[in-house]
Amino acid sequence: MTIQPFTLEIPQAEVDDLQARLRSARWPVTPAVDDWSRGVPVDYLRELAAYWADGYDWRAAEAALNAIPQFVTEIGGQRIHFFHQKSAEPNALPLILTHGWPGSPVEFQAMIGRLTDPVAYGGDAGDAFDVVVPSLPGYGFSTPLGPAGFNLFGVAQMWAELMSRLGYDRYGAHGTDAGSGVTGMLTMIDAEHVVGAHLAGVTAAAPFAGPVSTDGLSESDKTRAETFNRYLEDGLGYLTLQSTRPQTLAYGLNDSPIGQLAWIVEKFAEWTDPAHKLPDEAVDRDQLLTNVSLYWFTGSGASSAHAVYDGMQAWKAMLAQQPGGEAAAASWGPASPPPTGVAVFGAETAIKSLVDPAGAMTHWTEYERGGHFAAMEVPDLLTTDLQTFFRPLR
Repeated sequence: MTIQPFTLEIPQAEVDDLQARLRSARWPVTPAVDDWSRGVPVDYLRELAAYWADGYDWRAAEAALNAIPQFVTEIGGQRIHFFHQKSAEPNALPLILTHGWPGSPVEFQAMIGRLTDPVAYGGDAGDAFDVVVPSLPGYGFSTPLGPAGFNLFGVAQMWAELMSRLGYDRYGAHGTDAGSGVTGMLTMIDAEHVVGAHLAGVTAAAPFAGPVSTDGLSESDKTRAETFNRYLEDGLGYLTLQSTRPQTLAYGLNDSPIGQLAWIVEKFAEWTDPAHKLPDEAVDRDQLLTNVSLYWFTGSGASSAHAVYDGMQAWKAMLAQQPGGEAAAASWGPASPPPTGVAVFGAETAIKSLVDPAGAMTHWTEYERGGHFAAMEVPDLLTTDLQTFFRPLR
């Protein structure tokens, strides 16, 4: 039950080791076509790695993160690290934010001030939140991965316990990517305390559920469906590997910062707003490297791969117990008792008729800008959407 303050403090020897590894990297031969068609281009990654080694300032990033109150606790044998920034507003609504892969609490760094102190950003004091941002088990400083492994239901139980320990009887929840799954589970297991669930990073269907039919869809939804179907054909390699052979992958991620950098940067290239040519144009370059650095310093490239493996095994077990199998899992189904809302950014693939076939969701917003990492790409839009969704639920 103990909650202890936490200060991020990476030993200088580890920072020096990272820089030495980056400077002495053994680079592969540049392919005949050095573009993104075969993965992260060599020339691009060399330049980004050089900046990580000699331009990026980890100590400045560390100080900025330590300006946010951080804590650790243990729940069910799992160490949980979290940010907890309270608002000065007396009627602030508690809000737990859950990241996904390959994210971390760093993903929400630019939003914490906007959420806790809306007046400072030209907003209304009545929209203020107390913000809790935990690291998923196996990610960041929520390591090592505990004996229970990782599954969405288990993590949701941990989050319900965490909010209870913090003394919050009523709270909202937001999640993206795997975090949206955790948030959805929270509405089922802690419905008496969750006032509403807000989701982003939601896909048209489950990754291994097969292609989505475009029949009867609007032109915009047809485009989203076609994007999702291309993802099934050409974009699932990372998930297949992590969900089948995480230990083999772990050696490269744990020993090579270049490997860890490429593994994450590729997803930022593929999943951010396509209006931006490069991933570090879609998100702040230093924030991107802070996220990658956190994976490197904590060794959570390897442990998060195992978390993905555990999560997929739990998902397959759930399918085996459900009538309808994969077809049943392809939809999120009707919203749970607490109100549920979804924000869809840029080229994300969520389609309302598939995600919410019963029309039970109380809030659905689509934006032209942004992408899968909305908290980093368009923190202003995501903040506004959260304020709008939770305003009548306070």
